[in-house]
Amino acid sequence: MSQKWVRVAQRGWGVQHTIGAAVRGAADGATVSVMPGEYQESVLLERDVSLVAEKGPGTVRITPARGPALTVSAGSPSVRGLVLAGADPAEPAVVLSGGAPVLDGCEVVGGRVDVTGRAAPTLRDCRVHRAAGAGLRLAGDSRAVVEDCTVADVDGVGVQVTEGAAPVVRGTAVGPSTAEGLELGGTHGGTFERCEVTGSGGAAVRVVGAAAPRLRSCRLHGNRAAGVHVSAATPVPPDAPAPSAEGASGSAAADRDAADSAADASGTVLHDCEISGTGTAGLLADEDARVLLRDCRISRTGGAGIIAVDRSHLRLHATTTADTGDTGLALGGDAVVRADGGGFLRAAGNGVYAAGDSELTLTGCEVADAGYSGIHLGEGAGAVLTGCRLHDTPEHGIRATGNSLLRAHDTGIERAGMAGVSVEERADAALRGCTVRGTGTGVRLHTPHRPLLDDCEIADTEGTGVEIGAGTGALLHGTRIHRTGGSGLLAAADSTPALDGCEIADTQGSGIVIRAGARPVVRNTSVARTAKNGVYQDDGSHGVLEDCALSATGFPALYVGRAADPAVRRCLFHDTAEDVAAADGAAPVIEECRADRVKVSTLPASERRVLPAGPAGIGRALPGDAAAEDVRKDTGDTGDAAEESLETLLAELHRLVGLERVKRDVGTMVNLMQLVRRRQELGLPPPPTSRHLVFAGNPGTGKTTVARLYGRILHALGMLSSGHLVEADRGDLVGEYVGHTAPKTTAVFRRALGGVLFIDEAYALVPRGQGGDFGQEAISTLVKLMEDHRDEIVVIAAGYPGDMQRFVDGNPGLASRFTRTLTFDDYLGAELVDIVAHQAEQHRYDLPEETVAALAGYFTALPRDEGFGNGRTARQVFQRMTERHAQRVSGVADLTAEDLSLVLPEDLPELGTPV
Repeated sequence: MSQKWVRVAQRGWGVQHTIGAAVRGAADGATVSVMPGEYQESVLLERDVSLVAEKGPGTVRITPARGPALTVSAGSPSVRGLVLAGADPAEPAVVLSGGAPVLDGCEVVGGRVDVTGRAAPTLRDCRVHRAAGAGLRLAGDSRAVVEDCTVADVDGVGVQVTEGAAPVVRGTAVGPSTAEGLELGGTHGGTFERCEVTGSGGAAVRVVGAAAPRLRSCRLHGNRAAGVHVSAATPVPPDAPAPSAEGASGSAAADRDAADSAADASGTVLHDCEISGTGTAGLLADEDARVLLRDCRISRTGGAGIIAVDRSHLRLHATTTADTGDTGLALGGDAVVRADGGGFLRAAGNGVYAAGDSELTLTGCEVADAGYSGIHLGEGAGAVLTGCRLHDTPEHGIRATGNSLLRAHDTGIERAGMAGVSVEERADAALRGCTVRGTGTGVRLHTPHRPLLDDCEIADTEGTGVEIGAGTGALLHGTRIHRTGGSGLLAAADSTPALDGCEIADTQGSGIVIRAGARPVVRNTSVARTAKNGVYQDDGSHGVLEDCALSATGFPALYVGRAADPAVRRCLFHDTAEDVAAADGAAPVIEECRADRVKVSTLPASERRVLPAGPAGIGRALPGDAAAEDVRKDTGDTGDAAEESLETLLAELHRLVGLERVKRDVGTMVNLMQLVRRRQELGLPPPPTSRHLVFAGNPGTGKTTVARLYGRILHALGMLSSGHLVEADRGDLVGEYVGHTAPKTTAVFRRALGGVLFIDEAYALVPRGQGGDFGQEAISTLVKLMEDHRDEIVVIAAGYPGDMQRFVDGNPGLASRFTRTLTFDDYLGAELVDIVAHQAEQHRYDLPEETVAALAGYFTALPRDEGFGNGRTARQVFQRMTERHAQRVSGVADLTAEDLSLVLPEDLPELGTPV
């Protein structure tokens, strides 16, 4: 008869003398209580019985002569407090092949624990030690739960997971072991939480095959090889999710979730884990491995912090490597690594090293205190950096070599002993919104490609700000170079850099140095406060300087060496001792340049003039200013004597053909501005005014002519410092890519300071049905600049009458700044005749009465369709008349002066023919 309570003792009455006999006689659910002693038998459990040490853990020892001490093949038995000793350390001491047994507080010694088949055991507070081969082997399709256990002193692997086993291991300490601490293979790999692996002879965790284990809050330390070594025996499926260098969704959270899902589906995941004191790398991923690390810390490694090679894919979120014996993160082969947050600190080698055809994406990461360069790219590696910070390295902040490609956005680089960024050999780079501070050289570009620096800042360098190597064609847009220990920018021999909208200031050398054979194109760029020249053109150098401002230079603002032939157009030299110095044999071409507050000017006499008041930030020559008087004496400019009177300019306005409404409106504004000036002179506040205008009219109605005259009138009134006109359209203001528009608009605006910015076809900045167009960025930039410089510029927006209201409505700030519209009516037929007559008078042609009458009939009959250009059409008609006149008289012998000047009705073009 089965019993519910069975006692086992080695001697005595009323008890079973063997555990096996007691188990066989016990009923289901019975408790078998074992008295202290050593039982030399092998116990088999196949039913739901409880096997307990009556006097507590460690008092009962099962030591079979051969085979396992305990075998469970079925049922849900429990074993508590027993010592289970193996007969051979290389063989299993416990075999759990079926059922759902519970081992609680047991000690397994001298042999491993095998979990096979479909067993689902629970091991709680157990100790497995002095085994050979493996301490705990989980195989088959088992589903073991291991809690608060210890696996130690193993001559082999601490815990081995293989086949279809999917264990859950919590709070368990593994080690020391002579091989790997955890060897995780098979199709699953298991879940490990709050575990500690220490003192392993191999890797703390070795993942192989298709296993995709999860480790959370685990501590891996003091291992002789890698902390974690992950290999995949089979390649990643072609349709498996892969990382994107730019991000597929545009959302950081969505991209992170996608990366996590990809790793969950096919890779190893470590969350909140710590890896330290390893003999080699902290993490090694190879052979198509997929690994996700979140909130992990890797430190004090004997080798690199993280190595990814072959075709491995790694995602790192808020994960940090520190105090590594070699590189913080190393990539090779076709590896792909994406890191968000975290960083790579105090690496003995490079902070990050990428070679082969690897792909690296770093977002919001810190790379600091590396032994070599912060980031080194070699061979065909590609890297995308966004919002990263690199600092404190004895070599380069970022070094790109081989055929590598660097793309960096909003990234800061500080305190690099060599270059902040160095692009060498055949590498290429695009830097947008980046800052480089406190480095040896700021940015060093020595490559046959055309690297891009867009809206970047380079400052506080020991040497050159930007160094362009021989044969390199760099593009700098909206970039600021300040406080350099050497030159601001050096263009080496045969280089072809292009600068647009840049600022170079406070350099200990020249602002720009151009070596022999170099052909830079520098536009809309200011160079100020240089210890030497603003621009130094070496012997035999070339290039173009357009719409630039050079000021406060220690040496001549522009030096042109022997056989150098730069083209210098529309540049302003101001607030400096000397504008241009040229060596014998120099051949510069200087056109439309200006000098303001320059003591010694060598500009061509036809180009030289001194502005009475320069645009903001470009210097002002105020009445009575001693420096301004010196400039006038040196240049021969008499200042106010060259000024145009208001009466002369108004007379010129009224001589224009037609435009009666425009003339009346301009006269009204002149009266108002005279009143404003008079009130200011008497200390009274001015009335509210807006000088910015909308010119609404069809093509050829004189909008540009009136705008140019209006600027001169405002200058005569003292409302503008120069009154010059700068024309622009959408192509001049709107960039081709994100971040390009604002610098481009700003550069055009700066050129117009002190005068008039005339935006033709302004409605093109607000295309119909394109709310996300870059034109909106141009408008927003204009609105801010108009507010910041409200007293220094007039902006005139021009275009078709039907479209200009759409422009004004395109931004809330425009309506308050463009409060007055001048309407340019189409010319009447008689007015078009007057325009032709004026052209004829200028070119000394005679129009008899019959020709004038024919012209009137011609313009009355002329269709006013889309091709009609008002005044432009009249000028084109006159040109065709002179061509037909020349053809008519070409065969006449002995031509007289009258023949050469008299235009007859028959010289008019025929209606319907293009003019």
